[in-house]
Amino acid sequence: MGLIVQKFGGSSVANAERVMNVAKIVTDTYREGNDVVVVVSAQGDTTDDLIEKAYEITEKPSKREMDMLLTSGEQISISLLAMAIEKLGCHAVSLLGWQAGFNTTSAYGIARIKSVKADRIRAEIDRHNIVVVAGFQGLNKYDDLTTLGRGGSDTSAVAIAAAMHADRCQIFTDVEGVYTADPRKVPAARKLKEITYDEMLELATLGAQVLNNRSVEMAKKYNVKLEVLSSLKRVPGTIVKEVAKMEKMLIRGVTKDTDVARISVTKISNTPGIAFKLFSVLAKHKINVDIILQSVGRDNTKDITFTVSKGNAEEAVSCIADAFDISEEDIICDTNVAKVSVVGAGMESHPGTASKMFEALYEHDINIDMISTSEIKISVLIDIDVADKAVSAIHKAFFPEE
Repeated sequence: MGLIVQKFGGSSVANAERVMNVAKIVTDTYREGNDVVVVVSAQGDTTDDLIEKAYEITEKPSKREMDMLLTSGEQISISLLAMAIEKLGCHAVSLLGWQAGFNTTSAYGIARIKSVKADRIRAEIDRHNIVVVAGFQGLNKYDDLTTLGRGGSDTSAVAIAAAMHADRCQIFTDVEGVYTADPRKVPAARKLKEITYDEMLELATLGAQVLNNRSVEMAKKYNVKLEVLSSLKRVPGTIVKEVAKMEKMLIRGVTKDTDVARISVTKISNTPGIAFKLFSVLAKHKINVDIILQSVGRDNTKDITFTVSKGNAEEAVSCIADAFDISEEDIICDTNVAKVSVVGAGMESHPGTASKMFEALYEHDINIDMISTSEIKISVLIDIDVADKAVSAIHKAFFPEE
């Protein structure tokens, strides 16, 4: 009937029972007449456990050796799943990323996919095998193993779907689709039948943990039809595609991101090019900056405040202090913040969206530190302790309980 790429995350294959459950989903899809390629993550907390083992040895492990270590997690998953599929009466073969043809850049830990030469996968499909591929990994030009970063298995699955012109790429998770908010935190959250690539990309970038943002980016570029499904319940999921059917709701979702640090550089010279110098220093260190706020201070000085991920905060402070020859004590870094956002296409042409969001926060005594807007999102930076409260309040304002 078609070629289906299915991806299962670590929680979906966390133990023997769940591995067999995944094998049942895969074999059912195969017996419906489809060719199937399965992409699998490491089981449960395996990746975190491997990272912990590395830090038991050294505080500064080599990035190359970390990739050698972390790729072992997926090798366990794919072999176990292939065995489970064989047990259910279908033929399967497991392939590591390099065997499946993944060529990547050489940035260990955060490698990007350069190409997928899917000849081996096609050959195994021609032999009527279900192909089980290790996600999250590939091979660089030095023949070294590389990893794609957190959520890389989503990107692996979409890359295979794009390279092989698959009919559909199904991402199986522990939730039933894409919701207007995290259903584990907001019981009134509603599941969306469909969503556009742009909306999904914003949700993923702003903290929604259903899909990796790089995978959505790639799916849009190559027009891969995505479907987000539950691996635990056989129910319809959410379709991610170019144009979604218009619904009454304007807002598609409310998200929370706690991987945020706010950095304030105060009393720096108010001269032309100072902002360029500051942010070019961060760019050279490959530190992504999100929300930016600049204000004029006294005595011909200015204050610049911006946000980065928590993992980059210490390095950002250090390189700024060096570049401007100021003490790190004069740079304020706050990691007790969170970014809460609303996402929906067409917000720019619908007045009142920001007002409704800010009113919901005001009614719950939640103070806003910074604001960022675009055509399809509004983000605010607030205290991390009230982040969940803020998400619930904003969600209730836009999605009144029926």
